[in-house]
Amino acid sequence: MTTKEATAEVVRKSITVDVPPERAFEVFTGGMTRWWPLDTHHIGESEPNEVVVEPQAGGRWFERAADGSECEWGRVLTWDPPQRVVFGWHLGPEWKYNPDPALSTEVEVRFIAEGTGTRVELEHRGFEVHGDRADELRIPIAGEGGWSGLLERFAAEAA
Repeated sequence: MTTKEATAEVVRKSITVDVPPERAFEVFTGGMTRWWPLDTHHIGESEPNEVVVEPQAGGRWFERAADGSECEWGRVLTWDPPQRVVFGWHLGPEWKYNPDPALSTEVEVRFIAEGTGTRVELEHRGFEVHGDRADELRIPIAGEGGWSGLLERFAAEAA
């Protein structure tokens, strides 16, 4: 794969939930522990029991284990409740945290009012920073065990 091909690859997913944007935003960010599958989707050495999103631009996005150990996933780049949140995803093809922002991808989540519900649009982009290894990250993220399945879990919790 060339870098040019990787540049065009963006993962886009959406789901509609029957709750107002304020509730959808809160469940997605402040309630991530309730819907994120920590038993299978974690990277720390200790099994986590909590996902934390610090509610401000520059805040951390991380998992915390019962023993207090923490493992970062990324940073909050934009905090605009209840319309939008953007995360810097600091996990590369090795599924390990890398603090270098130049090697992070971005996850943008928009919460759009539709009648009495909310359309949640997610875009995960920037895989090209991983060069020839971009698809090692993008393909699993685009699959059922990635954002599709995660959004289904989120929707169930939001309801």
